[in-house]
Amino acid sequence: MALKFWMLALLPCSAALAEPASKPIDSTTQTEDVAFKEDAFDRMTVPVLLAGSGPFRFMVDTGADRTAISRQLAERLNLAPGTGASLHSVADVSQVETATLTDLQLSRRSMDVANAPLLERKHMGADGILGIDALKAQRVQFDFEANVMSIAPSASVDRFDEPDAIVIVASRRKGRLIFSDARINGKRVTVVLDTGSQVTVGNSALRRILTGRATDPSADKVELHSVTGATLTGEYLFVRELEMGGVSLNGLAVVFADAHIFRKLELERRPALLLGMNAIRAFKKVSIDFASRKFRVVVPESSSLEQRLAKAAASGAAGRSGT
Repeated sequence: MALKFWMLALLPCSAALAEPASKPIDSTTQTEDVAFKEDAFDRMTVPVLLAGSGPFRFMVDTGADRTAISRQLAERLNLAPGTGASLHSVADVSQVETATLTDLQLSRRSMDVANAPLLERKHMGADGILGIDALKAQRVQFDFEANVMSIAPSASVDRFDEPDAIVIVASRRKGRLIFSDARINGKRVTVVLDTGSQVTVGNSALRRILTGRATDPSADKVELHSVTGATLTGEYLFVRELEMGGVSLNGLAVVFADAHIFRKLELERRPALLLGMNAIRAFKKVSIDFASRKFRVVVPESSSLEQRLAKAAASGAAGRSGT
């Protein structure tokens, strides 16, 4: 049985989904901590209240344009239906129903979300997903050693501003944070930050410049499972080195596949990479500031970093062997 990976990319219908209004950033609000939970597939979820009920488990996904909710939870809470939407997943694009989320609370912050896509919980692996629309004025901070995620306004002081922290400034493409000044095995690559992806995913253009070919029939295969239930076959390989703004990761596991999201981001013809949680978790701490487009990391000591990457490699080997 192939190891399953979930990825999400939610984009609005041009006619159906209106861009939510930006809310002012409260620079005096203090950072709030919530313990995150890791499930069997290594996705991180946080407790969320919705319409006065809960808590429910929502995944934090910097690769999702919009916040989504499981159909089962929407029916349980009797949420008002919204208009239809196009959902762009790792495998394809499909039409989905939506619901209106009222009084969505992460810690003490509250917001309403119009036209949140309805997904099946068994495909999503959570009660819902927090997308960029809920995070765009915030800073998301992960402390992997303390197992704590922090949410704070982007204008507040970054408590991860440690002397040895490395800051990488990103650009934006369709709401996502993109790093253009990156290299993999010495070759230039565009990196898309995606906390909703369990593993890092590369496109065929990247595989071609690394190995000289787009596919290899003899390579180990895995399946990518989208939030719609669709599947896509990829090849599991390890790359020697990924460099981003002074940060270097060695022995990184990457699944190479012609994922639909690369076409949606207009990256199918240039070497590109979705940076998933197997890479992000190699750091001691990570801060993602959407307003300032800053990706701040604290690198653990060399021995600890090697152990983290070895764990990712072992997970990849287990997937290839079918356990």
